[in-house]
Amino acid sequence: MPFSKDTIAALATPQGTAAIALLRVSGPQTTALARDIFGSVPPPRLAQHADYRDQSGRLVDDVLFTFFAGPNSYTGEDTLEISCHGNPFIAQKILEDLLARGCRSAEAGEFTKRAFLNGRLDLSQAEAVMDLIHARSERALAAANQQLRGALGQRMNRLISLTVECLATIEAYIDFPEEDLPAENREQLRSKVGELAEGTARLLATSRYGELLRSGIKTVILGEPNAGKSSLLNQLVGRERALVSAEPGTTRDYIEEPISVGPHLLRLIDTAGLNPAPGALERRGMDKAIEQAAAADLFLWVIDRTRPLPALPDTLLARMTPQNTVVVLNKLDLPGGDAFSLPKPFPVVQVSALLGAGMEALQTAIVHRAESFRSEVGEEIIAVNARHAAALESAKLCLGSVSEKLRRNSAIELIASDLRGVLDAFGQIAGRVDNERVLDQLFASFCIGK
Repeated sequence: MPFSKDTIAALATPQGTAAIALLRVSGPQTTALARDIFGSVPPPRLAQHADYRDQSGRLVDDVLFTFFAGPNSYTGEDTLEISCHGNPFIAQKILEDLLARGCRSAEAGEFTKRAFLNGRLDLSQAEAVMDLIHARSERALAAANQQLRGALGQRMNRLISLTVECLATIEAYIDFPEEDLPAENREQLRSKVGELAEGTARLLATSRYGELLRSGIKTVILGEPNAGKSSLLNQLVGRERALVSAEPGTTRDYIEEPISVGPHLLRLIDTAGLNPAPGALERRGMDKAIEQAAAADLFLWVIDRTRPLPALPDTLLARMTPQNTVVVLNKLDLPGGDAFSLPKPFPVVQVSALLGAGMEALQTAIVHRAESFRSEVGEEIIAVNARHAAALESAKLCLGSVSEKLRRNSAIELIASDLRGVLDAFGQIAGRVDNERVLDQLFASFCIGK
């Protein structure tokens, strides 16, 4: 069912001077509009060169235009794409002319919203479009591409089909109450519910990895004053992001910088030194360091190998594990020993943050730790977002209730009610959503022209 009778238009490339700008048109008047502007409508998907003249006949630019016939277009409607020179004035003049010819300005995400409502994408694929636009690492890009190609949607469809099978079995019993449900059918139902619970749990387990892909792995650099934390930050960032001095305690506040390490995005955070006897200002910096560490995904514990092993606050050490921590023994360029026992079997890398020695080994260790955050769901990289996770949590609760009611041999009508709750939760991910406000909120985060 078409989303709207309006024909919409928007600039699909960012504002600013560039070689090319692209404008999009979609809706029922697209074919007539193309014929009116260019004199004819070319075969679908065949780019043509032409002059663009406004309604008064004035030449605006020479352009390339491509017509896409619905339903075989991005939106499922007749669509026109116009490529002009990337002068913002030219692009704006063409957009103004399209609006004067009867188009309406597209809302944020409206092209993709139409693609969803016209059945060209399921809801998880529509959300993947935004993930693809904002991906800042190889892993995030791979996950977005696989979701756009239907990896999550296919898994949801299998779970939905299995849920429908369970409901069909139960509702047949409800419709024919004189027929008792055979015991073996109850066992088969338990098996299918267990399969549903396992599939739901596996997808739900990817939510943390999804958050890391979208926002970056929060990586906190910590250690005692003058251990070389800021020098390490500068080496990893590739420029002098933090001031470095021989005077201890120069970092009083935390510094955050996004960097790519291998296929991963890290939010690298340099913190104030953990001084066992801090002054008042240092204490405030340490409090902020501990606050950042409380929400860290990954720790780089920088230790001056020429000095005795420093102590860490117990609350901080309790959060650090061999799976989320790399010990960085710094000052490899200076004489001195590193013969001390770490409190846990942390992986250790020796570096000279001053000279850059050991950085490749450190990056390898970071990538290894980052890879361990991934939850396996077959061969695809699936990483559900917060909205998916909320729906899966709801399905998980309903499935737990189904299992308990099956165990207690509860009334079959009560079990059916819970399974409908599971189906509704799965439908929120796959796209069986009737609430227009939900869709408006979801697509509002998209850019205009997409």
